[in-house]
Amino acid sequence: MGYTISQVAKKFDLTAHTIRYYDKEGLLPFVDRSKTGNREFSDDDLDWIKLICCLKNTGMPIRQIKQYIEWCLLGDETLEIRRQMFIDHRKEVLRQMEDLKENLKMIDHKLKCYDKSCNISPNTKQLHSL
Repeated sequence: MGYTISQVAKKFDLTAHTIRYYDKEGLLPFVDRSKTGNREFSDDDLDWIKLICCLKNTGMPIRQIKQYIEWCLLGDETLEIRRQMFIDHRKEVLRQMEDLKENLKMIDHKLKCYDKSCNISPNTKQLHSL
């Protein structure tokens, strides 16, 4: 089944502009075009876009995603280097998760401080909820 750029944008919560940008940057070399020049996305293309979104959402720069796609297009001779890229990226995502956990601890600490301050008297809490 073929999908339009609007359908793909809606499915992945992206803008059509973002998809065009990804295409311009070389992230979508596999997407076919209709006779009128419109992009026609296949189910396989959607899988690629899902992966691109995953990598982008986890902080991988566009240039690295492009490199990955270029290696994929070269075939099995790049399997090990692609694997290493994912190992390295996984380490970075885990580091980011640890940073987020530390930030969450700080936010929780501040919330406890505010909870204590807001509970100075029972009437104060009622006033804030109005």
